[in-house]
Amino acid sequence: MKRLLLSLTLLTLIATATAQTNIEFWFAFSDENRAGWIQARMNEFNEQLAAAGRPYVVTGERKGSYPETQQAAVLAARQGNPPHLVQLYEIGSQIAVDSGIFLPVGALGDFDTSDYITPVLNYYTIGGQVNSIPFNSSSPILYVNKDLAAAAGVTEIPTTFGEITAACQAAQAAGVLSSDVKCFGVSLNGWFVEQWVAQQGAPLVNNDNGRGARATEVLLTSDPVKNVVNWLKSLNDAGYYTYTGRLEDWSGSDAIFTNGNVMFHVTSTADLVNITNGIGDRFELATGLLPIPDGVTRNGVVIGGASIWLVDGHPRAELEVARDFVLYMTNPENMVSWHKATGYYPVRNSSVDLLTAEGWFEEFPNASTAFDQLLNTIPSTATGGALMGTFQATRTALAEAIQSVFNGADVDAALEQAKRIADAALTEYNANF
Repeated sequence: MKRLLLSLTLLTLIATATAQTNIEFWFAFSDENRAGWIQARMNEFNEQLAAAGRPYVVTGERKGSYPETQQAAVLAARQGNPPHLVQLYEIGSQIAVDSGIFLPVGALGDFDTSDYITPVLNYYTIGGQVNSIPFNSSSPILYVNKDLAAAAGVTEIPTTFGEITAACQAAQAAGVLSSDVKCFGVSLNGWFVEQWVAQQGAPLVNNDNGRGARATEVLLTSDPVKNVVNWLKSLNDAGYYTYTGRLEDWSGSDAIFTNGNVMFHVTSTADLVNITNGIGDRFELATGLLPIPDGVTRNGVVIGGASIWLVDGHPRAELEVARDFVLYMTNPENMVSWHKATGYYPVRNSSVDLLTAEGWFEEFPNASTAFDQLLNTIPSTATGGALMGTFQATRTALAEAIQSVFNGADVDAALEQAKRIADAALTEYNANF
């Protein structure tokens, strides 16, 4: 009996010594390129933990789209079994703060922000504190089919709405356009309108874009919004515009471009690698700054993409490991790797310095466009990005309004209807706080 008890005691001690605590990370990426990159960083970090004899393992799980990932995290927290880390898209920031389940990264000690690119950091600074760790940041740029542009006699990349329209007219006159080949494409997604509004230095919502106080009104009938919608309408009316016919069909719109069926295409910097690979040897690719309305000062872009949030309710030691993993995943060298693998911005200035020093932008000039645009962004409440708890509903209402304009609706009437929908949703959301 004594021998049996001794054996059981030894087994218990061994199990205790080798027990590992999982640090759960929920993210939205499903493709091998991006999800595989994250898994590789987890493997590296776990090797470091094991070598140091620390009883933790970082595990990753894909939870669906950005909205689905956020909903799953909030539900899990309510049920008492949340992950430690969650990748949240930028427009989920207000909901994240309001949910009360997340811990500002600075709550675990000093968080050195000195190396982060200013426009990136500004977006995730809410109420004077940095709430999350920037990770996959992006903004829209112009993609150009140089072969079609050359055939149209367009030698300079357009930078304004008027220049895009003039290039479309030239392409039509040169016989470049047809039922299969159009001039301009962009996914029918409210995100792009938001970017064009910010480029005009204008807010999307009231109360300093929701950063001075909680937003209570969505400014969808403003002149900056109308400038964008009227221009898109003019392109569509002239037969220059193309999209898949579906709202927010990001990949479908990209496919129109990579297949060589449109001369100009606006989409995210995060699509640069996939678009380059998708084109193959079909045509030569160039990139340009996001074109802006004529006669306005270029203010810059709002950060898109996502950041990593710490979920409260775990032991401090576990949260520190979680934080340290994210800091490892987003260190300067890894951000260089991430940018090269995906096209997303590296979020650190030192990463840009490393890329510059190794001649990356000279070798791949299409990658430099995004940085030129980002680093020249003028910090303001407009380019800092709007905050509200009903962002996704607003984007959908805006996209539906534009689609109705393409189908013959009056611009003012369509935007007024979108504003009513967006304001009603925001009022209902705000009633909870």
